[in-house]
Amino acid sequence: MAASPDDMGRAGRSLTVTCPDGSTASTSPWPGLFYGLPILAALAVSTTACLWSLTRIARRPGDEQTRRDRSLAIVAAWGLLVSAPLLGAASTASGALMDIGCDGTVGSLANWALWPTALVALVTVPWCLFTVIAPKAGVRR
Repeated sequence: MAASPDDMGRAGRSLTVTCPDGSTASTSPWPGLFYGLPILAALAVSTTACLWSLTRIARRPGDEQTRRDRSLAIVAAWGLLVSAPLLGAASTASGALMDIGCDGTVGSLANWALWPTALVALVTVPWCLFTVIAPKAGVRR
């Protein structure tokens, strides 16, 4: 298995597999470097911003409940930035692997890992979005 250029020459957007019989199978889109590098860059920036914000909130004097509410909103925003691309990448990769019939054990194991990952992300995205939009709706005092 290797990520290769798609029909438009964009690197890492197609998955090519050499089958046991010597033939090759290819499918696209594949969330390779074309999508992976921007996702990783966004993840690094958002994680740094989240940690910086949480540190500032923790050091700020004030009401404990207010700090907790703000921290929850920041973590939920970070979770949204992580979960949404994860859902897209996991479902795209799983769909590509399902298109290839000769991917063998590696492809089957990858799908067994990708489906639960996509499912967790699918559940996490609405929760994070709801928490960011209406942070106090679920909090009872």
